[in-house]
Amino acid sequence: MAKDTEKLIRQLSLISYLMAERRPVTALEIRRDVEGYSGMNEDAFARRFYADRSELESLRIQLTVERPVDGAAEQENYSLRPENFHLPSIAFTDKELAALQTALSLLDGEFAYAEPLRLALQQITWGRPSPLRAPEQRSVALGITASAGGHELSARLAKVETAIFRNKTITFDYYTMERDEVGARRVDPYHLLFQGGQFYLLGYAHERKAIRVFRLSRIRGKVSYATKAEHDFRRPADFDPRAYANRADWQLGEERGVAEILISERIAWLLERHYGRYGEIRAVGDDMLFLTGYSSLRTIVSWVFGLGAHARLLGPEELTSEFQRRLELLGERHGETLPGADGVTTRPSAVGQRVPSASRARAGRRGAGSGGAEGDGSSGRDEVAIRPERFARLVTLASILIKAGRAGEHVKMAEICERLQLSDEELREDLNVLNVVNFGGGSYVLYAEISETEDGDEVIEVDPEPYSDNFDRPARLLPVEGKALVAAIDLIGEHIPEGSLTSAREKIVSALGEDPMEQGLQVAHAGGDDSRVARVVSTAIVKRRMIELEYYKENEDELSLRKVEPYALTNGREGWYVASFDPERGGMRHFRLDRIKRVTVAEETFEPRPEVDPAAEVDGWLRTGEVQASRTARVWVSPERARWAREARRVVEERSDGAVVVELSFAGVDWLVREILREAGDAAVLEPQDAREAVSAAVARLREAQAAPAGV
Repeated sequence: MAKDTEKLIRQLSLISYLMAERRPVTALEIRRDVEGYSGMNEDAFARRFYADRSELESLRIQLTVERPVDGAAEQENYSLRPENFHLPSIAFTDKELAALQTALSLLDGEFAYAEPLRLALQQITWGRPSPLRAPEQRSVALGITASAGGHELSARLAKVETAIFRNKTITFDYYTMERDEVGARRVDPYHLLFQGGQFYLLGYAHERKAIRVFRLSRIRGKVSYATKAEHDFRRPADFDPRAYANRADWQLGEERGVAEILISERIAWLLERHYGRYGEIRAVGDDMLFLTGYSSLRTIVSWVFGLGAHARLLGPEELTSEFQRRLELLGERHGETLPGADGVTTRPSAVGQRVPSASRARAGRRGAGSGGAEGDGSSGRDEVAIRPERFARLVTLASILIKAGRAGEHVKMAEICERLQLSDEELREDLNVLNVVNFGGGSYVLYAEISETEDGDEVIEVDPEPYSDNFDRPARLLPVEGKALVAAIDLIGEHIPEGSLTSAREKIVSALGEDPMEQGLQVAHAGGDDSRVARVVSTAIVKRRMIELEYYKENEDELSLRKVEPYALTNGREGWYVASFDPERGGMRHFRLDRIKRVTVAEETFEPRPEVDPAAEVDGWLRTGEVQASRTARVWVSPERARWAREARRVVEERSDGAVVVELSFAGVDWLVREILREAGDAAVLEPQDAREAVSAAVARLREAQAAPAGV
């Protein structure tokens, strides 16, 4: 028998024994009566028992130790209080349960923590209809699901997750984008952050002697443990992961100053909603002064460029100088001479079209190719990033079987495999383990065997003898289960019309006694503060009532009034949208929630149109950021920014000086101009000509806006 299996039998039997005794017991009694210890000598028992206690404690299952007063004459006594193993009952409302059901149906199969999420929902909804059998939901669709994306990244995430849980120092090679080099890293992993469709590791970098942020997709090769020790470090008590999740892109690093940006009244409300939490806002007449700390000159300047003529950078001087330099660069590179047109040779790129890893994962799940992602020979099962500890799986399986045994029911093998996402072989192995778990004196927790019905179905028969009560109530959530549950809730937020995840989250955290978000994984929200808008729109979706919007059209820089039929809330790379049918324009339209200035629910109802598919765009621009369009622009990217372009864009040419040419699909010139402005002089349109001219015109407007009186 494998050592891991022996350990699981010992640990489950130890729990059963301590819970059944309901009194403190000595180490001698444990060694004599608990399965797996009796054949050990005294030294071996001491080592194994100490290791098992430590591992159970790391799973939040705390044994109570009573030490003798004199410390010599008597042995220590051990017990396990019911509250240290069982999960307190959580009184979910029907709406909260419906919201949790929807969360699982939306995330199952793509969420990196999907498997521990299934077990967690099984535990917290004990005694209620199983959330694993939720009906298909169509009122919410997800483009961003916190998928690890691909076998290599999934394996990397799983190793990092385990290292955080066990406080193990890890080593890996890391590609640093700023320096364009790969170097060895030795890191104490503290926390995982999911932001902007990517997983990041926050940890103490031994080479830098400081906390650093590492993007998992830029780790090269395998992640390894630095030592063979059980634990290598203790996370500092004052480490706060929220300080990293609540930063703007220009604040990811040591602060070097405070930017002063004058925002016009036209978009002041939008900026306050979207970025107000990153700084201080002061009224200046009808306009607004935004003060925000920054660590990166280029990033803050790039952001100001993206606001166009509605923003004016007032200071400090290093920022205004950098802005002017890059403004002149933009103008020069959109002048009469094309950038890179000085005789530099070009060669075709081998990069080709970028295919987002999340899309590959979804393709594999839907059966594309030969059962794997892009026909790479791997199954969807191989893409699973985080698998729950087998301990949690066995406890959940035991509870299901005991319930069936007491009801005199047989359980279909296929049903359990689907319910717990197990293979047939894994389920058989788990049954073999549970059949030898006991609570002393030859009293086994359960006995289950597999038989075949007349219809040819394999079923599990559970011996209806008296059982230990240890597994007839839900066990405490293990750390990875709690993490998965809260991360799923935080990813979806207040965007489920059928119920409330916020109130469900509060009840879960209260039952756990801690917020799992602080223990290893945090989901940072994309987009602005749209919770109020989301609640109003959700109400309209459920009631099938039209909504009236005052919407800011960024491409055209205007507010418009719209009356549409809302079908679903969907998320994408830049935030949440309401997928709607616009009767006036005769087609589907997506409105970003943070750009809705005002929304009201109209009295007018509507009948759902059978031709409308709210999730049609999930695998398209919502996930990739690339729109379907009839026009394509060729864009030159400077050597200094070429490596970022290779990571995110479709590269079609590699220049000998290090520059690249990428292709961007666009439906409107205004959108393309804004994308080029955000590159702050490091990109220039080569063709079409009308787009080059549009960028030149935008540069002229920026010059005029920067030259205007400050008004402060």
